[in-house]
Amino acid sequence: MTIGPERPGRLGLRARLIAAFALGALSLSVLMGGLAYFTARHTLIVEQQGAALRQAYANAALLRNALGASVPSIDAQVTSLDTSRSTASLLNNDGRWFSTSLSISRSNIPSSLRREVRQGHVATVTAPTSSSPHLMVGVPLPAVRSSYYLVVDLSDLDHTLRVLLAALAAAAAISTVLGALVGLLASRRTMRPLTEVSVAAAAIAVGDLTTRLPVDRRDPDLGALSTSFNTMVDKLEDRIERDARFTSDVSHELRSPLTTLAASLEVLESTRSELPERAEQAVDLMAGDLRRFQRMVADLLEISRLDAGSSDLLLDEVVAGELVRQCVSAASQSLPATEQPPMHISARADAAVLLVDKRRVERIIANLLENASLYAGGATDVTVAITADDHGLEIAVNDAGPGIEADDRHRIFERFYRGVTSGRRGTTDGSGLGLALVAEHVRRLGGDVRIEAGREGVGSSFIVTLPLSQESSA
Repeated sequence: MTIGPERPGRLGLRARLIAAFALGALSLSVLMGGLAYFTARHTLIVEQQGAALRQAYANAALLRNALGASVPSIDAQVTSLDTSRSTASLLNNDGRWFSTSLSISRSNIPSSLRREVRQGHVATVTAPTSSSPHLMVGVPLPAVRSSYYLVVDLSDLDHTLRVLLAALAAAAAISTVLGALVGLLASRRTMRPLTEVSVAAAAIAVGDLTTRLPVDRRDPDLGALSTSFNTMVDKLEDRIERDARFTSDVSHELRSPLTTLAASLEVLESTRSELPERAEQAVDLMAGDLRRFQRMVADLLEISRLDAGSSDLLLDEVVAGELVRQCVSAASQSLPATEQPPMHISARADAAVLLVDKRRVERIIANLLENASLYAGGATDVTVAITADDHGLEIAVNDAGPGIEADDRHRIFERFYRGVTSGRRGTTDGSGLGLALVAEHVRRLGGDVRIEAGREGVGSSFIVTLPLSQESSA
């Protein structure tokens, strides 16, 4: 049962956990950094404005007193007001402008600020002058028909804020990296139980039903997971053992009546010429079904032995070409067509050395040839090709039958599965276990089996790959 839909291209659990930590650290850094930046910016600007207002009031008072006393040099009086290179003073006295800076003039004062001051209001404005922002404060001096303007260069404040912003951005980047590292460490610790479950499940999938997970009583969540997993494997192992025992018991129980039936059939076949025509047809039908039944019982017994693990590997070093010729010759004698299928063996494959169980290889080839005989038009339309490379030995059994649909190829090695086209692929005398036995024997030998479409789209190719011995590989 599938718990939820699988999303294509979705990140793995470990990657999602690391990304969550990194995004969380980034979000928190941006939030805290933004709060710190705007708080500092507001504080610095308010302080700068307060200092500028205090200085502007003080300078305006000095100018009012000096102009009221009719000082001889207004320009010199204005120039004496500047105590810092970041400030500049401008005075409008009865339409005449005086400035302490060559770069700051009447044109730099916004008209809105001048209008507010003419109306008798103290006003401030921040405006760009040249390449940097400036804070401008205007103070009216109606008693002496003048207005005073203080211009403060904010480039130092702007630089400070830029440095602060860069430092906060760097801190956010470092926090994100640290968050990702913390996520990586957390994912390793968190994913360790899941990794153990994955390894155990993979071991069970290849047949190791003795695999169990350690139960950690200190962690109730992981302990419950391990206990549930082990209970599931126990039930699975018990179910497989019961099924294997059932198959084995049934197969053994069927052998005795089959032997009796076979003996009785031999008696009938010995007197076949004396029987009526309809009785002869009945004997022929009985003989065909009995042979099919005997093959099925033999295959079931072999399957049950493989499931029970009682079929050991007897490995011998053999020359591949000689072994395959013997196996094809022995298998051809039991097939309906007595002619041996043609073989094509490459020079390297002919001399290659295999470390295999000869009995299992013989069963593999016999079952593939029998499958071709039953479902692909007979053994006379079959060819056997053997090649070898650095990856191993390939034994290809090519038939000229109707072929196997692409949707059936991944299931054709399942037990009792014949495919949706079995009804039109010749007779149905097979047990449905031959290819399953092929797959099991190949797996026990450390090889692989697959199906490909035949040459020019005709028939099918059953390709068995077996590893070469170290001597042959060298």
